[in-house]
Amino acid sequence: MLRKVIILLVGITFLGCTQDPEHAVQPLQIAFMSDVHLSDIYGEFTDNEFKGVLNPQTGKYTLARTMQSQLQSTRLFNENYFAFLAALDDVVKKGVKLVVLPGDFSDDGQAFNIRGLKQILDNYTEKYGIRFILTTGNHDPVRPFRMAAGKTDFLGENGQSQAIFSEKGLFSPKNDDDLPVIITQDIAKLGYVGILDELQDFGFFPKPQDRYWESPFSSYDYGNYDFNEAEKQAVFENRMYRSNKDTPMIPDVSYLVEPLDEVWFLAIDANVYVPKPEADADTGDPKLFSSASIGYNNILLHKAHLLDWIKSVTTRAEELGKTLIVFSHYPTLDFYDGAVPEIKALFGAKKMQLHRVPKDSVSQMLIEAGVKVHFGGHMHMNDTGQRHLESGSLVNVQIPSMAAYVPGYKLLTLKDNDVFEIETVVIDNVPDFDSLFPLYEKEYDYLKQVKDSAIWDKGILDAKTYKEFTTWHLNELVRLRFLEEDWPENLKFLLIRSSGEDLLKLGFDQEEEYNAFYKRLQEKNTEMAPLDSWTGLHMIHDFYKIRNADELAFSDIDEKRLEGYKVVCQQLRKSDYKNLRLWASIFMKVCSGEPSDHFKIDLKTGKIERVVP
Repeated sequence: MLRKVIILLVGITFLGCTQDPEHAVQPLQIAFMSDVHLSDIYGEFTDNEFKGVLNPQTGKYTLARTMQSQLQSTRLFNENYFAFLAALDDVVKKGVKLVVLPGDFSDDGQAFNIRGLKQILDNYTEKYGIRFILTTGNHDPVRPFRMAAGKTDFLGENGQSQAIFSEKGLFSPKNDDDLPVIITQDIAKLGYVGILDELQDFGFFPKPQDRYWESPFSSYDYGNYDFNEAEKQAVFENRMYRSNKDTPMIPDVSYLVEPLDEVWFLAIDANVYVPKPEADADTGDPKLFSSASIGYNNILLHKAHLLDWIKSVTTRAEELGKTLIVFSHYPTLDFYDGAVPEIKALFGAKKMQLHRVPKDSVSQMLIEAGVKVHFGGHMHMNDTGQRHLESGSLVNVQIPSMAAYVPGYKLLTLKDNDVFEIETVVIDNVPDFDSLFPLYEKEYDYLKQVKDSAIWDKGILDAKTYKEFTTWHLNELVRLRFLEEDWPENLKFLLIRSSGEDLLKLGFDQEEEYNAFYKRLQEKNTEMAPLDSWTGLHMIHDFYKIRNADELAFSDIDEKRLEGYKVVCQQLRKSDYKNLRLWASIFMKVCSGEPSDHFKIDLKTGKIERVVP
């Protein structure tokens, strides 16, 4: 029997757990798939005959979004459909029998996307015996209750954008040649009720075959568990809370389930929808709530009932000898490798998603609640963070998204009771990922015809693998959005116009000092690309790769050029220019975090050790 292990996760998959005749514990594998953002490109509307556009390559009608919209978003909308199927096929080959999706499993919680997800999960359950366990993210119930909505950027006829909305009047075409708006209720953003009605079989409610199930609001315990009573208490109406007596009732779909003997899964619904001041205690208007994108920082203020429950669960797991796996959607530690102060000083407190960085009080709260390892999503980043306190330590493992660079999932192997081995599986070989390219050709031709100023680079359609496609996506996202959104103008133009050699010179007060330093570099014959062979723009693009993929990005960056970046940054830290000093420090810090590709965590000591193949 596996004795108690405490894990806090954001997405999971299981192999079975068996014992040989000598009763030795066999390795238990768990795969973590986060931020799938599934949009059912082959879905259908129940109240409108519109099927999308016909793809000449496949002969299928397709509800795809435009390439233009994808390349200005932090996630893909279309090709991740195929990547999700490829990842599920990969875990099938590995023999994994339990898959947990830690939130943002849908595009925006629309009915046709939720139905499409359910169909996929049901298919893999029936064919391969996989058990799926889910928790919600901020893109599933976008608000706690159903909200009228729509999108303006579906692909329409002749490469034009097609608006689809749930109600008339939400959007009006601006030009005479715009396509008529499609109206369907299936594009509205479902709240908790609509989503759980479809996905109720995937952990959110007790099942007869489960050994145990509870919510934060259950009144029974492990010793007197009865399925019928659990089913009665699990009804949606019983799983509501108020942040204080004057605020509305809001759903909380956190739960604890034991699907296998001695293994507990604690699914934390870390969505926090803060009521606006005008919301009274009885409101159900979704517009009177904030989004939930901030995560754990708001739990401390508005969802404190979860903290006592988490502590209760970890304590009981200890007493009963359970292996405890806890998952939620959001990170619990800094995902910038300690560079947050510099990022804030250089870019500003509202840039680079700094509002999503958890406060120190979050990790302290979880450490005191008995959590040792947490697997988080939400950020579309691959990363490992750690914090030590006298009361314990916490490791946060960030799971990459399959809808962004670098696409993949995490695979956890439990070889003994106190060591977790974690491997990142990159999803590169994705059948049919390029099947929508003929539709994008039409879109590109239309944008070129109307002389669209933000037209995307057609080179993305030359991508040969899915990983290469996501690399293009990130590069275009930097060009079309991040450079405009995040960067101080003076620093941006300085970097873009400067070679590596120019930047290195800015780290010296005197030309003589630079010449002497450069001569020493040449004498060392270092494995470094010529400094005049790259510019600050190369450095910016590679920074975003490293930010998203951590050490997995190093294989996608010329090794000699990366060495040049580091040499330049080491010298720029001494520069008279404050912004260059900050930039150099940020770059070096994101290059030097904890192992995030293949590593082990010792639960007793908190030590993280790289696994070398």
